[in-house]
Amino acid sequence: MTVEHTSRIPGFYKRTLAERAAIVAQWGDLSAAEQAAMLGINGLSAAQADQMIENAVGVYALPLGIATNFLINNQDVLIPMVIEEPSVLAAVSNAARLFRAGGGFTTSSDEPIMIGQIQVLDLDDVYVAAGRVMAEKAALMDEVNRIGGSIVKSGGGAKDIQVRPMPSTSVGPMLIIHLLYDTRDAMGANAINTAVEHIAPQIEALTGGRVVLRILSNLTDHRKARAEGMIPASELATETLTGDQVVRAIVEAGVFAEVDPYRAATHNKGIMNGVDAVVMATGNDWRAIEAGAHAYAARSGQYTSLTRWWQDENGNLRGAIEMPLAVGIVGGATRVHPTAQIALKIMKIQSARQLAEIISAAGLAQNLAAMRALATEGIQRGHMEMHAKQIATAVGAPPELVSRIVQQMITEKNIRPERARALLDELRGNASSG
Repeated sequence: MTVEHTSRIPGFYKRTLAERAAIVAQWGDLSAAEQAAMLGINGLSAAQADQMIENAVGVYALPLGIATNFLINNQDVLIPMVIEEPSVLAAVSNAARLFRAGGGFTTSSDEPIMIGQIQVLDLDDVYVAAGRVMAEKAALMDEVNRIGGSIVKSGGGAKDIQVRPMPSTSVGPMLIIHLLYDTRDAMGANAINTAVEHIAPQIEALTGGRVVLRILSNLTDHRKARAEGMIPASELATETLTGDQVVRAIVEAGVFAEVDPYRAATHNKGIMNGVDAVVMATGNDWRAIEAGAHAYAARSGQYTSLTRWWQDENGNLRGAIEMPLAVGIVGGATRVHPTAQIALKIMKIQSARQLAEIISAAGLAQNLAAMRALATEGIQRGHMEMHAKQIATAVGAPPELVSRIVQQMITEKNIRPERARALLDELRGNASSG
């Protein structure tokens, strides 16, 4: 099977699982062993799992899918996503197709700077202590870099030290010291934690205080990724709404999320459907990404949207996202989990920043998909069709009967387990009597 090197693959979802896997394998130049791992054969073993966590008893599998149609900085990308929620892959692929009509996504990212925090208490004068730390900033950074190993050799390491005096807290004056540390292609948790623990005794000697916590922050607001794109209004027209009407509805829905935290929570959850799925596929820490994203969304004092939507001077819809995205391509589960390595290979990832930018594009696309559905036919139409497939499968329907049961439940608008079970019994009865 010859595959044109484009992420625009019409009818990809109509192919069999084996055909889709073959297309992706050719795209990613996967070996036979990698193809087997992608299909769940010789993937993460129980023995490997036992080395990753304590008290391991087995391996828990989740679906791995491919989002198509992505054009990012004029490069075609197929995006692996790990997720159990129905309709996400279809929605994000369709949204990427709409963005593609406007030239695709433009992305950018910050240098991979992480923040390590050192908490100092029992200070006579928090401002004097802060001044002493700043006077020795260069020496402290040199000491951090002395133990930096391969990260420092590749151009990373300590880049700055900042102080945040807090003269009045419930436990007394507190000095928070931030070590800004370039982790290169690593997520960097181990490197930054090692660094702040290493200089903690020097901080105590300098300040005369007592160091309590030494730990990274997951609010990585020095390490953000951005994506932006345009969709021609004509691409958004439906049978009942003009493109301009859809654009207006999406912009209005976007403002709803900007001004109301109750809406923003669900709005951002939809974004994270796209973000987390790629983070998980690549073996990165989705919990850290979630924490940073939601903290960043509340940075103004009110929780708000991670995206912005507006209509440009030509009437087209434009969207943009900016969020902290501390991901790595070396170390941790990314290099232990065989399928995570395959995911990176499929996307042709060369740096952590490139991965972060692709993830931001997936988040923006997923947000568009949800907004467009809400602004037009409602969120349930496509979602319930996939939900019906899950229900039919859960009651024991074999693959050859699932589509018939799904179609009947949708026609009846009765998507419930008991109806699926009754239809399955009926179809089996017809087959046996025939």
